[in-house]
Amino acid sequence: MPDTRTHRGPGPRDREWFGAEERPGLAAAVVDLSWLLSRGYAEASSLKLVGDRWRLVDRQRTAVRRSSCSDEALAGRRAKRVDLGAMRGRPLRIDGFNLVLTLESALGGGVVLGGRDGCYRDLASVHGTYRRVEETRPALDLAARWLAEWGVGPCTWLLDAPVSNSGQLAAIIRAKSPTWRAEVVPDPDALLALPGDPIATADAAILDRCDSWFNLARALVEAAAPGAFVVDLG
Repeated sequence: MPDTRTHRGPGPRDREWFGAEERPGLAAAVVDLSWLLSRGYAEASSLKLVGDRWRLVDRQRTAVRRSSCSDEALAGRRAKRVDLGAMRGRPLRIDGFNLVLTLESALGGGVVLGGRDGCYRDLASVHGTYRRVEETRPALDLAARWLAEWGVGPCTWLLDAPVSNSGQLAAIIRAKSPTWRAEVVPDPDALLALPGDPIATADAAILDRCDSWFNLARALVEAAAPGAFVVDLG
């Protein structure tokens, strides 16, 4: 079935599943899952245990999984995080779809998760095809404005070649700023994990492998989307 969405907005029951009454249980589930992960338990079986205990629906379980991490991972990510004040004049490598989807969600009223590691993550997903929405260009506009104001850059955006329409998004990104490059590559994750300039991503697997990272999605949402549907489970 083709994707006909024009906004990166909330799911039909997100206001219920992630509303004020549900958040204490979701935050407790993040604590429980993080405790199990810290002791070496497998993620899949741990998530089932925690999800069953807290009677979570699938979408809530996804949110808990994306918001949790082990103590070891948390310490490692904190040690490698570069603060905004240290980013002025520094080049930045950006996980393109990771950032764009989160900004689109923030502007479209979709859920933005605050994880245990302080990252902001969306609940959207790309399954082989990326579709532009009405929030795409505004999301890139705000990124261009604030990165320029903060003096961060030049920036290299990396997009997944296997995802349809990645070339179109790369062209839009290049047109937004003279200091931006956008490359469509087979595996951005592998390149972002290589030593070099700081990276911007909320992908847990990349954060655990990279040298240094900047919490760009959170910085942009806090600066430019104060009304975003942020669900802080950290």
